[in-house]
This record gives sequence, structure tokens and C-alpha cells, in this order.
Amino acid sequence: SRVWHSSTEPQRTMHSSSSHLPIFAHTQCVVRSSLLEKLGRTLPVKGRHRKTVIVHANSNVRRNPNIAKLQAGYLFPEINRIKMKHLEENPDAKIISLGIGDTTEPIPQPITKAMAAAADNLGTSDGYAKYGGYGAEQGQALLREKLAERFYADVNIQASDIFVSDGSKCDISRLQMMFGSNRRVAVQDPSYPAYVDSSVMIGNTEMYDHASKQYGKIEYLACSSENDFFPNLGHAKDAELIFFCSPNNPTGAAATRDQLTELVRHAKETGSIIIYDAAYAIYISNPNCPKTIFEIPGADECCIETCSFSKYAGFTGLRLGWTVVPDKLKFADGSLVKNDWNRLMCTSFNGASNIAQAGGMACLSDEGMNAMSELVSFYKENAAILKNTFEEMDYTVYGGTDAPYVWVSFDGRDSWEVFAEVLTKCDIVVTPGSGFGPAGDGFIRCSAFGHRENILEAAQRLKGHFLKDSTV
Repeated sequence: SRVWHSSTEPQRTMHSSSSHLPIFAHTQCVVRSSLLEKLGRTLPVKGRHRKTVIVHANSNVRRNPNIAKLQAGYLFPEINRIKMKHLEENPDAKIISLGIGDTTEPIPQPITKAMAAAADNLGTSDGYAKYGGYGAEQGQALLREKLAERFYADVNIQASDIFVSDGSKCDISRLQMMFGSNRRVAVQDPSYPAYVDSSVMIGNTEMYDHASKQYGKIEYLACSSENDFFPNLGHAKDAELIFFCSPNNPTGAAATRDQLTELVRHAKETGSIIIYDAAYAIYISNPNCPKTIFEIPGADECCIETCSFSKYAGFTGLRLGWTVVPDKLKFADGSLVKNDWNRLMCTSFNGASNIAQAGGMACLSDEGMNAMSELVSFYKENAAILKNTFEEMDYTVYGGTDAPYVWVSFDGRDSWEVFAEVLTKCDIVVTPGSGFGPAGDGFIRCSAFGHRENILEAAQRLKGHFLKDSTV
């Protein structure tokens, strides 16, 4: 069993005699025990041991009810919190992180040199006059042109369709803002948790159902080995927005040309819009798996694509990405989606960092492209080591070929319990599959982002504790 706490929605409102500010009485349901309790893991569930907590408010502003629907914390900060608790209790532990997909290797020098030069330019009057101050909210024109040349030369995408930003994750929330609340949303299950969480925050869902582990009004499109990690799109027939990631995070499955053709055909038939996350496209080596949705005819009439330099060049902290909104994509009234996206970006964003954009330009030079290719190859070698390790231990493994993630089956075991056991036995952080959606339970995700010596050490630790005949 696990440690759970319910979301604390107000049950009744009272006023104290000394203040007009409200006092809320909340009810919590708690189930305790196991490794998860030791690590301080708390998650919502209906259940037992009900107790009342009195909360004294200091304002009359009611909490956003949509944010109140969210369960526990966002997945990766929650994992980091548990890791830090483990370190407090085991200060000599040498933690190896295979959890959050954060890059570890240095940004290639051709790229950092360009950024250093850009920073130096900002320290001179002439350089600041040319490169300083507010930039275009859509991104520097030369960078937009170079992105179109490098990644969209063979498809019908123009530089004017590309909007440079501070990363895909930020743009996902901005897209939710643009489309607004009360939209019918479909997501792959499992998938990157920001799709669901941002849908909850903007007001596209009903309450969380503890039995199904799903939010009401979201259509969860199950993706598993049984359907080749491509969902039954019939379940999304009423969806207005479909979030789709290829290669998928967390499963590592890259969609084939035939599968994406089916996805585009579905969107055009139902009038939905696909928000296509291509953050890991550079890891695709299978020629039958497109690196952009716009390789599919008709995609420019029903798709938005978002991408990032985070996993291409190690820009996870530097922050630089882009979103493609084609000129042919229109709302039901015939107005251009691009115009609304441009309006939103001009209101909510002042443009990506000038220095980061200089780094982006260097990434897209011949020398930068070669350096990014070498970096990606390094992480793919890490993925192969992890995949081979689990296969040698007789686990069923997916991904790790066209993506930097390895998706490991633990035969239906609770994924948070597996996460806790790997951490306590091996001092290794992985990601529990259920954090990506209910279809992810029974799996863990291992990230290939790590120093080679740490990947090799992790492989040895795992073999020492998780050979099939030695698992609990």
C-alpha cells in the first residue's frame, strides 16, 4: 500500500469572531505504509482514516478551482523532493539519476563560443545598438529562416510560420491559453504530464477520478505494445485538441509514416487540431519514422508542431525552442490560428534571450549541426547500454532506439513501489511510469541523459539487485 493524501477541497466555510477572513475545514484521507511512506511520498486517493484540518486564510481571494484539481506536485519536482529526502537519511549515498530527462554533457564549443561573442557584443555601444534591447517576439528573422532551412526545407513550412520561444514546455501552456477553457482534449497515455496538467489548469477537465486515475473530460488514448504504441483514434472522435508526441516521452516509441498519416486523416475528418511535440525528433534513425509531422500531406491544415534545442544541444537550462503554426491552419470561423498565436506571443512574451538565439544560430551552422549529431549519438549509446542491461536481466524493454528513453516493464507491479525500491536498493533515481498516465503503471522510465561512467555504474548496480530471479 501507499501513502496518500486527498486534495483538500473546502468542505464548509466559517467566520471567526475576530476577523471577516474565512476559515476552511478540509477533510483528508490517508493510507499509510511501505517504502513510499519512508520516502515521504504522498498521493491522492479516496479511502480511510479521515481527519479534519483547520486552515486559517489571510485573504478573501478564492483559490483557482482548476489548479485545486491537480493531484500532488508536478511529477519531476516531486521525484526530486523524494530524492532529497533519501539523501538526508543516507548522506553517503552516491545518487545516479536516470529520472528527469536533463542533459549532462557540455554544450559543444562552437555553440558556446558564439554565445560568448554575443554576450561580449552586448558590452559595447555598437554591439548593444545592433543586438541589445527588446527583440522581435516571434524570434530573430535570421534564426527563423535558418530553422526553416535546416528542418523544414522539404515540407511546406515558411520562416514566417516559425515562432522562436523559450522552449516547448512553455509553448504548450501558451497554446492552452490561446485555445482557452472548455475544450475537449485527447492525450496519449502514457505521455508527458505537462499536457494533462496544463489542460487541468486552463479549465478543460472535470475532477480527478481516483478509481480510473484520470481527469474527467480528457480522453486518454492508451498506447502500449499491444497496439504498437499507436492509439485507437476512434476514442478521440469528439476531441478538439489532440496532444501527440513522437518519439513519445516516456515510451520512446516513434510513430511510423503510416501511423502519422492515419493521425492527420483523423484530424481532417473530425476537424480537430493536433499539437505535435517533436522535442526528440533528432533522435530518430528509422527512415520510416518522420522527423516532423509536416512530412505528412495535409498536416499544415490541421497541425501545430513544437520543438526545442533542449535535447538537441543541451539547452535545458538555456531555454530556446520554437513552435510552427502554418499559414493554412484556421479556426472554425476561417480566421488564421497563426494570427491569434502571434497576438498571444506579443502580449505574454518579450522574445527569447538574444544570447540564446545566438546559440541557436550556431547550432544550425554546419559545425553546430555536426556537434549536435555527435551529442545525440552519445546519448543514444547510453540508451543502448541501459536497454541491453535490462534485456540481459530478462525484462521486457521498449524504446531506447529512436529516443533517449528506455521503457521497462515490471510485470504489473506498482510503478511508485518499483521507483522506491530502485532508489533504496541502488541509489538510482528512475521515473515511475504512472506519473505519465494510468497506462504507465507497471513500468519505469530510464533516461539516457548521463555521464558514461554513471550509466555503466548504474547498469552494474541494477544487475546486482534486480536480476529477475532476485526481485521481490
